[in-house]
Amino acid sequence: MSEIADFAEHIAREAGELIRREREQNTLRTDYKQQTELVTHADIMADEFITKAIRKAYPEHRILSEESMPDLSQAEEADTPLWVVDPIDGTVNYAYGHPQVAVSIAWAEKGRVRVGIVHAPFSGETFRAEKGYGATLNGRPIKHSGATDLRQSLFATGFPYTKDDLAPLLRRLEVMIHHCRDLRRIGSAALDICWVACGRLDAYYETVSPWDFAAAKLIAREAGAKAGHFSAVPEGYPEDLWGKDNLIAAPEIYEKIRGLLAGA
Repeated sequence: MSEIADFAEHIAREAGELIRREREQNTLRTDYKQQTELVTHADIMADEFITKAIRKAYPEHRILSEESMPDLSQAEEADTPLWVVDPIDGTVNYAYGHPQVAVSIAWAEKGRVRVGIVHAPFSGETFRAEKGYGATLNGRPIKHSGATDLRQSLFATGFPYTKDDLAPLLRRLEVMIHHCRDLRRIGSAALDICWVACGRLDAYYETVSPWDFAAAKLIAREAGAKAGHFSAVPEGYPEDLWGKDNLIAAPEIYEKIRGLLAGA
């Protein structure tokens, strides 16, 4: 499996260099998906680079990619291995010149994520995990914060681009703000989760797409954090790739947060 992890890390780094260079050297070209979600020309370029490399190296594998192949039915369990790709997680950050941007690449087999790479090109940080072998940041082992006191815990979340149904999200936010130390709004789900993995955050929750969290959730689990959902996962759907109501946290505070969010 290390061969696949090495390959995934290599193309994530190459894609990261592409998007870093594109932002520094060119005027960004932007557009919108579904009239609400920002996308840049660099998203498309990085997506094409990654998917082309995967097709060349592993032509028999399937690809679920945010920009070029966003068919969520691919996330359902199948015999063929699946790559889950987000060429730029944190596109709004990217367009505004913020550094919290990541390339996320996961590799799954029979619905279980086995390899996860999250590369942050502007901070020069690469998070990596292989199932059963722990998680690293730039080659050094990482571990969750070990938080035990919810009142002293720092959490992160995000909000959807469409604002039609914010009421339940605001109820959850209110209950979390009242029970935790504070909130951080970073703008990249992959980095939110990786920051839980390395102890910069104590918890994260949000509903997002598989390409946003698949790699990072494995990294968090391999760093000893607990990862799951605060609502039911449909029977038969791969839990590793189900995007609704994700929750990742230090183990001692996980159930407390899960209860708060489910109740809200």
